[in-house]
Amino acid sequence: MFVAATAQCLSNLPLNEALDQLVHLQFTAVELPILKEGSQFSPANIHADWQEAALRCRETHRLDICALLVDLGETSDLAYQQFQSICKMAKAVKVHTITVPSAEIGTPFNEEVEHLGRLVAIAGMEGIRVSIKNESGRISQDPDTLKLLCNHVKGLGITLDPSHFIYGPHSGVDYEPLLKFVYHTHLRDTRKDELQVRVGQGEVDYGRLVSLLQREKYDRALCVDIRPMPDEDPEVHAGELRKLRLLLESLLL
Repeated sequence: MFVAATAQCLSNLPLNEALDQLVHLQFTAVELPILKEGSQFSPANIHADWQEAALRCRETHRLDICALLVDLGETSDLAYQQFQSICKMAKAVKVHTITVPSAEIGTPFNEEVEHLGRLVAIAGMEGIRVSIKNESGRISQDPDTLKLLCNHVKGLGITLDPSHFIYGPHSGVDYEPLLKFVYHTHLRDTRKDELQVRVGQGEVDYGRLVSLLQREKYDRALCVDIRPMPDEDPEVHAGELRKLRLLLESLLL
């Protein structure tokens, strides 16, 4: 295992500045977001020229790209074509894992199985793995449904975000049965009444999490995902990112 950070940690900055800041904070790996409304990397501009996008992906200021975070924003034929281009780019820059959101609550289960199955099949042609993030407000908030999705869609994995099993409708649930499906992680500190709190003020047991992942032979990123807060001092935010990096690295010694 190794420690990384998502560029979403510095979503208030242009991507190049965010990458510079992560290098300054001594991160060595980054998750790149590819969002429908993204300015530098979006599904549309990658589909327009994925080879050019791959060249731009290599300009990561010495950071290794550990994963992509992809939100297509829709399930149209064009969206699947865009996803295929993203997977071609991912293969070119040697990224093996793509995280996608699950559907919103209320989406029929079979419809979501079909959608995720198409994504997994497209990615599999390029040797890429697809994982869905457990997240409140989406189908994946329920661990039982999440497990069913992974069992129905062969090859589908989970981007584990333990915060959503502390804060939200499934607070206190035992997520250990899901660990065998984990391809990636998103980490911050959390309380039952607040999704993101200062590192050390929450209830995430990082030591237990690392031990459980080691037992499952997980060897990918522990990815810091602390988002900027309104009116937060940038230095304070940077300090939180550094603090969680050091904590996670200490658990891997």
